[in-house]
Amino acid sequence: QLQLVESGGGLVQPGGSLRLSCAASGFTLRYYAIGWFRQAPGKEREGVSCISSSGGNTKYADSVKGRFTISRDNANNTVFLQMNSLKPEDTAVYYCAAAHYSSSYPPSLAEYNYWGQGTQVTVSS
Repeated sequence: QLQLVESGGGLVQPGGSLRLSCAASGFTLRYYAIGWFRQAPGKEREGVSCISSSGGNTKYADSVKGRFTISRDNANNTVFLQMNSLKPEDTAVYYCAAAHYSSSYPPSLAEYNYWGQGTQVTVSS
């Protein structure tokens, strides 16, 4: 079964940090660009960051630039999102998604083939 599983979410105070992980099972992540998305209650899903299959290209939403870092460990089939200087407005369910390397870069939303179930991030004092 092809799956993406996110982990690492939780409750953190403003200014704190979390590291999200996205692990793949049933397929090899190194052939896929990976995107991180988030959705807050009552808001539309928002692209946060993405990384190319090789890891050589990364992109960030303006709202997280300078605070979040995406990286990947293809040997361990995992992608990470390091989130620093967290703000209450970062509160959302965070999802990772995979787009085959033959897709455009950055992938369009429709090119993401696999999605995880999401992990909750809450930033609150």
